[in-house]
Amino acid sequence: MQRQIFTEEHDAFRETVRTFLDKEVLPHYEQWEKDGIVSREVWRAAGRQGLLGLAVPEEYGGGGTTDYRYSAVLAEEFTRADAPGLALGLHNDIVGPYLTGLATDEQKRRWLPGFCSGETVTAIAMTEPGAGSDLQGIRTTAEDKGDHWLLNGSKTFISNGILADLVVVVAKTTPEGGAKGLSLIVVERGAEGFERGRNLDKIGQKSQDTAELFFNDVRVPKENLLGERDGAFIHLMTNLAQERLGIAVAGIAAAEHLLEITTRYVKEREAFGRPLSKLQHIRFEIAEMATECAVTRTFVDRCVVDHSDGGLDAVHASMAKWWATELQKRVADRCLQLHGGYGYMAEYPVARAFTDGRIQTIYGGTTEIMKEIIGRSLLA
Repeated sequence: MQRQIFTEEHDAFRETVRTFLDKEVLPHYEQWEKDGIVSREVWRAAGRQGLLGLAVPEEYGGGGTTDYRYSAVLAEEFTRADAPGLALGLHNDIVGPYLTGLATDEQKRRWLPGFCSGETVTAIAMTEPGAGSDLQGIRTTAEDKGDHWLLNGSKTFISNGILADLVVVVAKTTPEGGAKGLSLIVVERGAEGFERGRNLDKIGQKSQDTAELFFNDVRVPKENLLGERDGAFIHLMTNLAQERLGIAVAGIAAAEHLLEITTRYVKEREAFGRPLSKLQHIRFEIAEMATECAVTRTFVDRCVVDHSDGGLDAVHASMAKWWATELQKRVADRCLQLHGGYGYMAEYPVARAFTDGRIQTIYGGTTEIMKEIIGRSLLA
């Protein structure tokens, strides 16, 4: 089906992203996979190309657009290039809204120019070893000491954890914590007592640095409180819809990309004296995946448009995230199977997509959490 959600301006931006990938990312990606981290220079290159801070006001060096479709283009092209390790979506669409929507004028002047130039890489630290998707279980504390916060605790599975210069930390600012006792505290690189643990060894997305973070009596200036004291739960809930939509956009793009790769493969690969595509079972497999992708694409595109217009709610974002990522997982498995032994070889794109994409049903809220959100809305 012909997609109708993009304009000529979006198409031009897509070409810019593809050029950036061809020049600045793909030639180095294999080395980054081996290193377990991307270069800082590629972040600065992304800044020069205007790929960072799309929604940040122009006065701070950003793109000044609230049109989420530009972010969708970015997510789609990085997915189709098999290059998820450079986490621009995390920077732009997850951390970015906290800085643009909650920061004071002084904080914006201090943080946003570097955010847009690529000099300041960002991360958000929610997950803890014992808390997972449960924000109520957060144990990291920020104690009010009058002229500063005293931060203690640990976080894990933090994307951009090694490279990050600015980390938005979710911490308890009341003894009870929970929905009414969490705040967002911004910790900057070099703060005494702020330590990074291992760059965690994952099964996929090897070049995306994911780390443990430790806060041992870290003195954080009072002016690094982001948003309202004890208001983090509401702040987090407000921005989760965009995070989950971004994961859904990448999910359907990955499924479509795998389908394209596999369709070409079964036309070329022969078995029993003829192309695999001549076998009815193969045609049925391709037909089923193509139909599932087409239906999912229609729903996700509608969510993208609704979000650009300010109308996407948490329930439909959860639906999109659940369905698109579970589809991605199924398609990756089926496409690897259709590649046979070659699909298990690391040099084949389907193998990397299989391992890179497995996290999609977990981060940003697991599939089970998405179903719970949807179910509660229907049965309240």
